[in-house]
Amino acid sequence: MTFDIAAVLFQDGVANGAVYVLLATVLVLVFTVTRIVFVPQGDLIAFSALTLAAFEAGHTPGTVWILALGAALALILAGGKAAGERNLAGLASAALWFGAVPAAIVLTALFLVPKEAPLLWKMAVTCALITCLGPILYRLVFEPIAAASPLVLLIAAVAAHFGLSSIGLHVFGAEGVRTPGFAGPPLVVGDLVVTRQTVGVIASSLVLVGLLSLFFRRSLSGKALLAAAHNRRGAELIGVSATAAGRTAFIVAGLIGAISGILIGPMTTLYYDSGFILGLKGFVGAIVGALAIYPLAALGALLVGLVEAFASFWASAYRDVIVFTLITPVLFWRSLASPHVEEEAE
Repeated sequence: MTFDIAAVLFQDGVANGAVYVLLATVLVLVFTVTRIVFVPQGDLIAFSALTLAAFEAGHTPGTVWILALGAALALILAGGKAAGERNLAGLASAALWFGAVPAAIVLTALFLVPKEAPLLWKMAVTCALITCLGPILYRLVFEPIAAASPLVLLIAAVAAHFGLSSIGLHVFGAEGVRTPGFAGPPLVVGDLVVTRQTVGVIASSLVLVGLLSLFFRRSLSGKALLAAAHNRRGAELIGVSATAAGRTAFIVAGLIGAISGILIGPMTTLYYDSGFILGLKGFVGAIVGALAIYPLAALGALLVGLVEAFASFWASAYRDVIVFTLITPVLFWRSLASPHVEEEAE
C-alpha cells in the first residue's frame, strides 16, 4: 500500500466515521432517555437520501405519503386519548404536533419543491420530512409501551425497522440512488489531496456535534433531556415528563438521521433497506461507549469508519464482517469488567 492510497482510504474512513459519530451519538441519546435501541435510525438515513433523490428527479417522494398517513394515525391516537381525558392542553398539543406541523410540511413538499428548485431548499424540505417522522414513530410504536422492559422495546424497534423497510420498498422501489454532494475543486495540503465532499462531511458533523452540545448545555429542553438520560426516575420526580423527553429525543434522532442521509448519500449508493447495515455500524460505535458514554461512542464510531475503509482495500468481500467483529472484544472486556448481578425472582 502506497502513501497516496493510504491517504485516500484515511479520508474515506474519516468521512464515513464522521457520519457514524452522529449515528452513534443519537443511538446513545435515545437509549439513555427511553431505553430503546433505536434500530430504525438507519432507515431514517436511507429515507433521507431517497427523498432527496426523488426531489432531484422531479418526483414527489414517497416520504410525503408515509408522513401523511403516520401523522393521521398519531393524531387519532393522541387526540382520542386527550379527548377521553378531557385534556384540552393535550388536545391542542396533538393538533399542533401531529396535525398542523405535518400538514404544513406535506403541503410544502407537494407544491413548493419544483425540480428546478435550489438544492439547499430541497435538502431543507427533506430534513423537515424526516425529522417529523421521528416523534410520529415514537407516538405510534414506542409511547404506548414506554414502561415495558428493554427486551420488549428492542423487539418493537426491530419490528418497526422491518415495517419501514417494507414500506420503503413499496414507495421508493428497489433501485439505489446517489445524491448530489459538495461540489468544487479538491483542496491540496502539501502532497495530500482532500476532496470537497470529505471536508464538507467532516465540517458538517463537527458543527452538528457543537450545536447538540449547546442545545444540551444552554437550552431548558436540552437540560431536561440530559436529566432524563442520566436518571429517568429522578427526572420524573422533579417534573420532567418522560413522554416529552422521549418525543424530544426522537425529534433529535429524526433531524440527525435526515442530515446523515444527505451527508452519506453522495459517498455510497443507498437502497430502501440500506439502513439496517448503517444502523449496525453506528451501533458498534455506541457499544464501545457502553450505550451511555458519548465521547467513547464517538471514538468507536470513528474507528468503525477507518476500519471499514482499510478493510475495503485489503479484504473488500469481508469488509462488514471485519467491522462487526470489532464488537466482540468490547463485549468480552465489558463482561469481565462489569459485576454480574443475579436477577431477582418474580
